[in-house]
Amino acid sequence: MKKVLFVFVLCLGYFSNAQEFSFGVRGGYNLAGIQGDNANGFQMRHGFHIGIVTEIKITNTFSVQPEISYSQQGSDQSSVFIFEEFPLIDTALEARYNYLNVPVLAKYYVFKGFSVEVGPQVGFLLSAEVDDGMQVVSAKDQIKTIDVGVTIGIGYKLTNGLNFGVRYNAGFTNINDVSNTNTKNNNGVMQLSIGYFL
Repeated sequence: MKKVLFVFVLCLGYFSNAQEFSFGVRGGYNLAGIQGDNANGFQMRHGFHIGIVTEIKITNTFSVQPEISYSQQGSDQSSVFIFEEFPLIDTALEARYNYLNVPVLAKYYVFKGFSVEVGPQVGFLLSAEVDDGMQVVSAKDQIKTIDVGVTIGIGYKLTNGLNFGVRYNAGFTNINDVSNTNTKNNNGVMQLSIGYFL
């Protein structure tokens, strides 16, 4: 992760000397879920994201936007314990997977202020735990530490630097790191955000 952060800062330094450069902050609401095998009992988890943003202007209509953000992901789940073919206990679980996400987005302004954006994202797992309402258990050794995906979204920026955005982050990586299983699941996160460029 240190190497990724170093390259990120190095790129910012290079582009800031060569192009018009803006720095800002971004945060907002997450609606996160887990897709894939045996995901019928998974429900969306509410959370938030917050981070720093840089916009590097290449032309009047095209920019590159690297970011670093903390993101609450995972899902809510419902587990039913069966005894002699009868449901016995219905337990609500919350899987809390928290990431440091590093997207690098291509940003195209369709018209003044309104943009579409798309690009790759790498997520680094910071913590993973499961809460059943009675105890919290670490699940970090069962979740892969790196999640690779793509981000796509739209945004609108006012002339004073205030901006708004809607995004979807689709993970490509099978997040499960459990031996003796072929179950494959991946992250999916809808984000509503507000930000400000200095």
